[in-house]
Amino acid sequence: MDAQKAAVKKSREFSPAQFLETAARGRIVSTYPAEEIIYTQGDDADAVFYIRRGKVKITVLSTAGKEAVIALLKADDFFGEGCLIEQVRRLSTAASVTECEIMQVEKTEMNRVLRDEPAFSKMFVAHILARSARMEEDLVDQLFNSTEKRLARVLLLLANFGREGRPEPIVKGISQEVLAEMIGSTRSRVNFFMNKFRDLGFIAYNGKLEVHSSLLSVVLNDRPATVSSHVKPSRPAARRAIAVAARHTPLR
Repeated sequence: MDAQKAAVKKSREFSPAQFLETAARGRIVSTYPAEEIIYTQGDDADAVFYIRRGKVKITVLSTAGKEAVIALLKADDFFGEGCLIEQVRRLSTAASVTECEIMQVEKTEMNRVLRDEPAFSKMFVAHILARSARMEEDLVDQLFNSTEKRLARVLLLLANFGREGRPEPIVKGISQEVLAEMIGSTRSRVNFFMNKFRDLGFIAYNGKLEVHSSLLSVVLNDRPATVSSHVKPSRPAARRAIAVAARHTPLR
């Protein structure tokens, strides 16, 4: 009898993964083609979004008409959570970079599950804390690092260096214009350093952009990359660089 009760209890345990995979009241799953607007800056903030598949770009438009990419998100990332702190209007625009499958969770449903399900709340809080840590790293990167080092760091992040699984090619939808907006530079500067990285063997173009582990030397070294710097970084140093450069949080 005790075993039966335990089995019933286990079957009723809440699964964050199952919650985010199942459409139900207050949860809608939608598919977006590449370059489709999900919500626009100024729209009502009434839901949180979870990426099940694909990549999403978050941008902000200034009053002067200048646009900046503040985040590039991938599968398992949340966005739009500002509504949970009484944000009435969206402060940014979200658009798909690739074809995406996204779950939209209404604000009331999100508040309910955060209140009633500790497992989900723990997972979501971990996401928010990781994002906060990453924002600090991004600020330091913008204030103190060169354009070359900022670009190298973003490329390593986009290629998933330091995360579980093997590094992956960067999708075509992430153009040099997008990279320039992400690091606060110009397309011409990005183009210059991309060509330099390719000449040094740090990256390769083969239908998709491939990032090699040797690019870590740009992040690790204080001096700009040169031909003589095209060496494999030591294992402890590489681990430290990856830990800083590839936490599971949104790109700015």
